[in-house]
Amino acid sequence: MKIAILTGIVAGPLVVFAQLNALAKDAGLLYFGTAVSPSDSSDSAYYKLENDIKNFGQYTPDNAQKWDATEPSRGRFSYGQADSIVNRALSNKMLMRCHTLVWYSQLPGWVSSGSWTKDTMTAVMQSHISNVMGHFKGKCYAWDVVNEALEDDGSYRNNPFLKALGDSYFAVAFKFAAAADPSAKLYYNDYNLEYFPVKADGAVRIVKLVQAAGVPIHGVGLQAHMTVGRTPSRENLTWTLNKYVALDLDVAYTELDIRIKPLPSNSSSLQAQAKEYEAMVGSCLDVPRCVGITLWGFGDSHSWIPQTFSNAGDSCLFDKNSKPKPAFSSVSALLASASGKRAPWNTAASTTMVTATKPAAATPTA
Repeated sequence: MKIAILTGIVAGPLVVFAQLNALAKDAGLLYFGTAVSPSDSSDSAYYKLENDIKNFGQYTPDNAQKWDATEPSRGRFSYGQADSIVNRALSNKMLMRCHTLVWYSQLPGWVSSGSWTKDTMTAVMQSHISNVMGHFKGKCYAWDVVNEALEDDGSYRNNPFLKALGDSYFAVAFKFAAAADPSAKLYYNDYNLEYFPVKADGAVRIVKLVQAAGVPIHGVGLQAHMTVGRTPSRENLTWTLNKYVALDLDVAYTELDIRIKPLPSNSSSLQAQAKEYEAMVGSCLDVPRCVGITLWGFGDSHSWIPQTFSNAGDSCLFDKNSKPKPAFSSVSALLASASGKRAPWNTAASTTMVTATKPAAATPTA
C-alpha cells in the first residue's frame, strides 16, 4: 500500500502530514526515527511532528541516557529526563533506541579522572551497565553499548576503559549488557564508518573480538553525520553496510544529518543535499538487514551542527520553522517508490550481499 504525502495550511502554521515512518515501514524498514530532547516541547510545531507515529516510529535520547546524566556521582543514579523520553515513546507506541553506555565523552569527572585497575574498572562498568539497562529493561528495542571507540585511522581511541582493560573492554561491556537486558539488541555505534574504509575495518575488528569471546552483539550503528558534496555514493554506502551484514549483524543509520558548508544554503546546495539524503536512505533500503534510519534531529532549529562546526548547518529534512525542505520531498518520494519491494522487517531474514566497488577514503569537511 502506498501512502500519500499531503501538506496543508490550517489556521496559519504549515501542518505537514510527513508520514516518514509509515512510508518507511511500507518499504520494509522497522522504523524511521529521530533523536529527541526534553526541551523539544518548547517548540510546538516541532513537538507536534515529533510525537506523531506516522512521522517517527522510534526515539533516541540525545543526551539523557549518557553517563554524566545517569550516574553523575558514583553509585547515585538519575533517570528523570530519560524517563520522560522513554515514557513518551511508549505512550506514542514508538520504539526506543537507547544511547549510550560506554563512551569516552560526557563522562562525569569521577570516571574520566579516576585511577582504575582492571578489577575496579570492571566493577564500575558492571554497576553502571546493570543499573542503567536494568532501569529501562524491556523498554529499549536496542542499546548502543559501546560508542565511538575508534579514531579515523582505525586505531582504538584512548579512554579510561581501554587504559584499564585493554581491548577486552568491548566484550566486557557487551557481556554485562546482555545479562542486564537479554531482550535488547546490542550495537556498536560510530561515526565516519561511511567515509573511511580503514575505520570501517576497525569496527569489524571490534565485532570479531566480541564474537570470539562468545558474547552477543547484534548490530553496528553507522552515525551518518555527512557533509554535502562529500557523501559517498549509494553503491559505496551499501558496500559498507554489507561489511557488517557479512558478520551476521543488523545495521542501522543512527544519527543521520547532512550539513551544508559553507552557509548560507541556496537552491543548489539544498538540491544536492536532497540527492545525498536519497543516497543514504536508498542504501539502507538496498540492504535487507538495515533495520531503520534515525535522524539526529529533523529540524534545523534543533540541530547540533551550528554549535559544533564553523559556518555549517541547515542539515535537516525540515527548516528552522519546521517546514519541509527538498530533502524531505526526496526521501518521502524514495520511500513511497519502494513500497512493497522489501519484506516487512519482522519477516526479513536475508543476508544477501549487494556487490559494490570498494570505496576510496573520502575526507569529510569540518
